Amino acid sequence: MKDSPHVQSPLMQARGSLAPRLYVVPALGAVIGGLFIYAGALKAWDPVKFATDVQNFRILPWGLGVRLAFYLPWLEIICGVALLIGWMRSGALAILTGLTVIFIGATISAQARGIDLECGCFGSATKNLSFASHMAILAGMLAGLIILWFWNPSRSARGSAL
Repeated sequence: MKDSPHVQSPLMQARGSLAPRLYVVPALGAVIGGLFIYAGALKAWDPVKFATDVQNFRILPWGLGVRLAFYLPWLEIICGVALLIGWMRSGALAILTGLTVIFIGATISAQARGIDLECGCFGSATKNLSFASHMAILAGMLAGLIILWFWNPSRSARGSAL
């Protein structure tokens, strides 16, 4: 293994140990899970405002947007808790990755159509961010979700058992 010409990740030890995953995966899961819990709680606190934020994208009919505004925050909270505690991690990762990709697409679509959005995902913390800054945050969250997906301990255990 020492003669291998491949460059190793700084997160891996010289012999490919899984030890860094024992620290990186739970920490990243806690950060991303916490972000989704926070975002979901802000939306659940005022679902009518969130329904208006959903409607501002001009993609969904009002009735569907209202239903989404009452359902989606709780889905984000439950999935965030699942990431935080490691319960049903694969399902939570799949749902949150899908939601993030859809939200990125909706945001780009709205921007391309000239719609100035205040999505309200993180309350007043992101209110004055530029589109580029908002997209950078979303890309970072998506990257974290993808890292968690590929370093998912439950998937690794199933894969090694097969």
